[in-house]
Amino acid sequence: MTGILIGVLVGIAAGALIAYFLVTNKDNERVMEAERKIEQANVEAARIAADAQSLAETARKTALLEAKEETLKMRQDIESEEKKRKGELQRMENRIMQREESLDKRNNALDKREGQLSNLQSSLDRRRNEVDKLYASQEAELERISALTKEEAHQEILNRVREETIRDEAQILRESEQRVRAQADKTAREIVSTAIQRCAADQAGEITVTSVHIPSDDLKGRIIGREGRNIRTFEQVTGVTLVIDDTPETVILSSFSPVRRETARVTLENLIADGRIHPARIEEMYKKAEKLVNERIQEAGEQAAFDAGIHDLHPELIKTLGSLRYRTSFGQNVLQHSVQVSALCGTMASELGLDSAFAKRAGLLHDLGKAIDHEVEGPHAIIGADLARRYGERPSIVHAIEAHHGDVEPDTVLDVLVQAADAISAARPGARRESAEAYIKRLEKLEQISNAHDGVERTYAMQAGRELHVMVEPSKISDAQATVLAHDIAKQIEDEMEYPGQVRVVVIRESRAVDIAK
Repeated sequence: MTGILIGVLVGIAAGALIAYFLVTNKDNERVMEAERKIEQANVEAARIAADAQSLAETARKTALLEAKEETLKMRQDIESEEKKRKGELQRMENRIMQREESLDKRNNALDKREGQLSNLQSSLDRRRNEVDKLYASQEAELERISALTKEEAHQEILNRVREETIRDEAQILRESEQRVRAQADKTAREIVSTAIQRCAADQAGEITVTSVHIPSDDLKGRIIGREGRNIRTFEQVTGVTLVIDDTPETVILSSFSPVRRETARVTLENLIADGRIHPARIEEMYKKAEKLVNERIQEAGEQAAFDAGIHDLHPELIKTLGSLRYRTSFGQNVLQHSVQVSALCGTMASELGLDSAFAKRAGLLHDLGKAIDHEVEGPHAIIGADLARRYGERPSIVHAIEAHHGDVEPDTVLDVLVQAADAISAARPGARRESAEAYIKRLEKLEQISNAHDGVERTYAMQAGRELHVMVEPSKISDAQATVLAHDIAKQIEDEMEYPGQVRVVVIRESRAVDIAK
C-alpha cells in the first residue's frame, strides 16, 4: 500500500512539473491545455490513489483473515496433539498399573518359593549331615579293615597307577623305538645300497711310485757322480732325497710331497733314458719334468671336475684337486676316491630329495687338504676347509669338508652324507691296501678287547674285522646286560683302535634246556 501512495505522489509531482514548463514556454492556449491535462492528471491520480487505497484495504483484510485462519488451524493442531498425548499418557498409565499388579503377583510367588527353598535347604542340610556321618563311619571302618589311613591308601593307589603308567610308557617307547629304528635302518640300507650299486668307480687305485728301476747297477755310479755332485744337484733341484743302496737295479725317491716325488721320478727316468747325467742336464730335465707334471695335474683336476659334473670351480682349486692324483691313502688313490665320494653323495642326495649337484661338490672337495697337508700343519679336513673358504666356496660346503672326520660336529644333512660316502668309498672291498700283518693284528685286537669283559665265553671277528660276534655265558649275562655289554665293547673299540668303515658288535646269549626221554 505504501508503494501505491508513493507512485501517486510521484505522478502528481510529474504533472506539476509538466504544467510549469507549459506555462513558462508556451502561450495561453497551451497553458489552458496544460491546465486541462493537469486537471485530468489530478483526476487520474485521485482515481489511482483511491484504487490503491481500496487494494491496500483489501490486502490488509485478506492478510488478517489468513492470519486468523492460520491461528485457528494451529490451535486445532495443538488441541489435537494434546488430545493424542493425553490418550498416550493414559495408555502408559494403564500399562504401568498392569505391570505393578504383575510385579505384586510375582513377588508373592517368589516369597512363596523362597519359603519352599528354605524348607528344602533345611532338609538338605540335615541329609548332608547324615551323609557326612555315614561317610566318616565308612572311612573309619575301611581304615580299620585295611590298616591304612586315607593318605596312605591314596599314596598306594598313586604308586600303583604310576608304576603301571611307567611300564606302559616304557613299552610304548620300546615299540616305537624298534619300529622307527627298523624303518630307519631299512631306509638307510636302501639308500646306501642304491648309491653303491649306481657307483661303479674303479677300486684299483694307482699307487704312487717311490722307486725307480734302472737298467743296470752300473748306472748308480753315474747317478752319484764324481764326488757325489750329481746326486747333490739332483736332491737340491728336486727337493727329493735320492736313496741308492744295495737293492739291485733300483733307486729310492723319498719325499713327503707326492708332486715333488713324481717330478723327481720323471726327471730321473728321462735322465736315464737320455744317458747324459750331469748338473746342467739335471736342471734342464727337471724343468721339462716339472712342466709335464703340472700339465698332468691340471688335466687331472679338470677331468675330475668334469666326471663329477662340476664346471665352476676356482682354477686354484682345480690345480690343487689335480695334485691328488699323486696322493694315496692306505694304497687308495685320493683323486679317484674323491670322485667316487662325489658320485656317492650325489646318489644319496637324490634318494633323499636333496640338491645332488651341491652334494657332489662337497664330496669332490672333501679331501682337498691332503694335497698340502705335508706343507701346512693340522688335520687335512681343517686344511681343506680353509682352502675352500679362501677360494669362495659356500659356508655349507666348507663345513661339510671340515666335519667329514669329526674335527667339528656335523650339524646338517650334507655333513652326514659326506661322512657316509667317505666311509663307503674307503670300506668297500679292495678299496684300500692293508698288510696281512696289520690285518691279523687288527682282528686280534678286536677279539682281545671283547674277551677282556667278564662273562664273555668266545669271540669271533668276521667279515674282515667289520663285524664282531661275542658269545656270552647266559648264567652271568642277562638280556639287559647283553645290550650294555655290546655298547661298552663298541665304545672301547672306538677309543682304542683305528679301522676303516665301522665295526658291528653282536652279543649272542643262548640258553638251552636238554632232557632225554627214556
